[in-house]
Amino acid sequence: MNLAIFVVIIAAVMLGVILLLSVKQARRSRPRAGLIGAIHPIDVEAFRNLTSPGEDEYLRRSLTSRQFRRVRRERLRAMAAYVHVVADNAGVLVGLGEAALAGGDARLADPARALVNDALLLRRNATVAMARIYIALAWPNSGFAAIRVADRYEQLSGTAMLLGRLQNPAAPVRLSAIR
Repeated sequence: MNLAIFVVIIAAVMLGVILLLSVKQARRSRPRAGLIGAIHPIDVEAFRNLTSPGEDEYLRRSLTSRQFRRVRRERLRAMAAYVHVVADNAGVLVGLGEAALAGGDARLADPARALVNDALLLRRNATVAMARIYIALAWPNSGFAAIRVADRYEQLSGTAMLLGRLQNPAAPVRLSAIR
């Protein structure tokens, strides 16, 4: 019983820290012109591989318990790095969408609003995903860190590309790395 209470308290504290960091980062103001340059493309396929429950199961069957825990923790740390970049990119896209809304162009209003909403949802999901990853780091044998951030990220990428094409057809916004 004491262990369960301790785990809940630690999880709540970690979630609070993550939320605090998210709020601080969201409040940072970036110059609008440099926002597109602040986007860091990620390799979505590699990210999907890290979050794949099938890949985890394969590693669980192929490795000893000790090796699996070590590899799983490395994969979770890499997953956390991807989720951090996804959250940063979503914050940049919130700024781009808000800038497009402030511009007053009626044809950009709906795509810009959709971009802001999707990006805010993704940032929230990334915060929850980070909490799940940190919990899974404590218990690497659990399947707790399986997350669907990559799916949301690809949806956001499509919305950002639509807005980018409407604003400037010659300069699309890239959120995924080109292979």
